[in-house]
Amino acid sequence: MLSHLHTFTGHQNPVYALVKSDKEGIFFTAGNDKGVVEWSLKKMAFVMVKLPVQSSVYYLHNYNNQLFIGERSGAFSVFDFIKQEVVARVSAHLKPIFGMQTIAYKNELLTSSEDGTVAIWSLDNFAELYRLQLSTDTVRCIAVSPDEKEIAFGCKDGTIQIYNSEDYSLKHTLTEHTLGITSLAYHPAAKYLISGSRDAQLKIWELPNYQLAKNIPAHMFGIYDIAFHPTLSLFATASQDKSIKLWDAENFKLYKIINIEKMGIGHSHSINKLAWSHDGTKLLSTGDDKKVMVWQLDNL
Repeated sequence: MLSHLHTFTGHQNPVYALVKSDKEGIFFTAGNDKGVVEWSLKKMAFVMVKLPVQSSVYYLHNYNNQLFIGERSGAFSVFDFIKQEVVARVSAHLKPIFGMQTIAYKNELLTSSEDGTVAIWSLDNFAELYRLQLSTDTVRCIAVSPDEKEIAFGCKDGTIQIYNSEDYSLKHTLTEHTLGITSLAYHPAAKYLISGSRDAQLKIWELPNYQLAKNIPAHMFGIYDIAFHPTLSLFATASQDKSIKLWDAENFKLYKIINIEKMGIGHSHSINKLAWSHDGTKLLSTGDDKKVMVWQLDNL
């Protein structure tokens, strides 16, 4: 299943953001430290502070040799791995940025914010193309369908709004959660959308019509991240309840609970972000306890 392999230390404050590099074995974290940190899974070591940032980082997104850094200030920066420098800094929102995704076929970047808007940016010159007012409160997370035709936005008011990527028209509004949406992920083969909420529930929405197929009382508190395995029929969830859970992506069987009580080792505070290694053999987790933990996936 999953066993503890390594703990990276060095962050002095809570960590909110985690993303893999395009380069195998390299990943980045950021949070209240006002710097983006690079780590090596191959060496199990700190590499460097990749770049300083001007305010806390709530989201990291990696696309096409560029790292996008969403800040509490409402600005985002773009670090170019080819040029090894920051090539843009955009004052995108009036309040913190919580979500970022790209639409490859349109060469566009999406940012969502506590100001209730989603902004769409050209990846050619980072000019603003459109702005959608989705809510009067936070748009917490974004998920893009595997074919990139639809985008799901999770809102603090408990709604999930599904938009058409071609013209950014609203297609569906899903209202079954009782509290704010904190995580969203599409099944890699587009079988369903899965949502996590502050109500501690996972909900499975069958595609293409987003019919509610299953409700899972998955955690004790809010579910902050959902990460599908790159090749196996598995996904992991991370929660404010300090636990990680490993699930079957077909029948939703619970395989493993990772927390201090069950394993004697784990996170001591809220777990904010997960990422699988490039080869799928390891799961990375990070959170409010300032640690980055590495879990080895053994045979099921």
